[in-house]
Amino acid sequence: MPHPTMPASKAADDRFRLAMAASNIGMAIVSIDGIWLEVNPALCALLGYRIEELRGHHYSEVTHPDDLAISNNLVAALLSGALASVDEHKRYVHRDGSDVWVQLNIAVMRDEDGKPQYFISHMRDIGDEREADLARSARMAEHGAALDASNRQLQLFADAVAHDLRAPLRSIESFSALLGERAAERLNETDRDYLTRIRAAASRMTGLLAALTELSHVTRAEMRIAPVDLSLLADWVGAELQDADPRHRGEVSVQPGLQVEGDERLLKLMLNQLMHNAWKFSCERAAGEPGGEQAPVRIQVRGEVAGSRLQLSIQDHGAGFDMRYAHKLFEPFQRLHGPDQGGGHGLGLAIARRVAERHRGQLRAHSQPGAGSTFTVEVPLRFKGEESADA
Repeated sequence: MPHPTMPASKAADDRFRLAMAASNIGMAIVSIDGIWLEVNPALCALLGYRIEELRGHHYSEVTHPDDLAISNNLVAALLSGALASVDEHKRYVHRDGSDVWVQLNIAVMRDEDGKPQYFISHMRDIGDEREADLARSARMAEHGAALDASNRQLQLFADAVAHDLRAPLRSIESFSALLGERAAERLNETDRDYLTRIRAAASRMTGLLAALTELSHVTRAEMRIAPVDLSLLADWVGAELQDADPRHRGEVSVQPGLQVEGDERLLKLMLNQLMHNAWKFSCERAAGEPGGEQAPVRIQVRGEVAGSRLQLSIQDHGAGFDMRYAHKLFEPFQRLHGPDQGGGHGLGLAIARRVAERHRGQLRAHSQPGAGSTFTVEVPLRFKGEESADA
């Protein structure tokens, strides 16, 4: 890019000075030593000085002390050719001692041999813009603090409700179980059905409260970042699923060497939700084979690195779902299957998505009814700060 050169004639030079005098933006011609050679009325009005009070003086005399080193470095870079021009926010000092914020643009003018001759400076007052930006930032910070406080109150309320409801639910489960044992002979089939329903409803509510607590935890828990072996976590979760449901034979295949940076506790919880979901709906679909042998529950955990991100997929061969309703999948309390089809409390996938989001990742699903589902988690290989809880 060619350097700016001086006007080629006195006429052109005069026209420039006339334009400079008529401009409503502060302008100055400054020597390479930093002396004001020419200043226009707009610059004088901006700084509160008369023309003769600025002309012949060094720019440092009206530069804010905290910005002086920056100004000197920029001038040196212009003279050396490291910078072609300068466009910066900078402070000057008004005659009355107040700060004057300007948008400063400087270009160095050179002769035909490329030797620096002088600077041309343009200064636009941005004081009102800065005040408006500061006021806007203050309002946003105040709003953010209020929102954080409100969210904390809501979380505390949810935790308190969950805690206070657990005791009566335990009583309902315990006394209904005792009633079923001690009065079994006196209960007819309808009575026993009612009692079974009471116990099932209490159990579902207990599970719902536990899931609400987990959702609160994954939203608020402090992140402890370290290298995480996702393959090891998936193997661990698979073993836990098999131990918890020995009636079904599991075939959990996990690709080795899947590594990311993140919070191990949260990532294990995410895998637990996704793999439990796969196990649950695979069990519902697993039909008995000829001879009475039950089909195994098959889950594949695979990963692929794409650039700086890992795409982790959890595939099952279960009931699947209709993709027309996929938009509801990760919303709290949304269920695509009823309790008789393996549907739960509707929070497991919301928990998994929140963990992915806190790792600056995303969770998506693909499925076909009767052909199983694949859930894909995409997360950065290197953790670069967590996503906002309000995102």
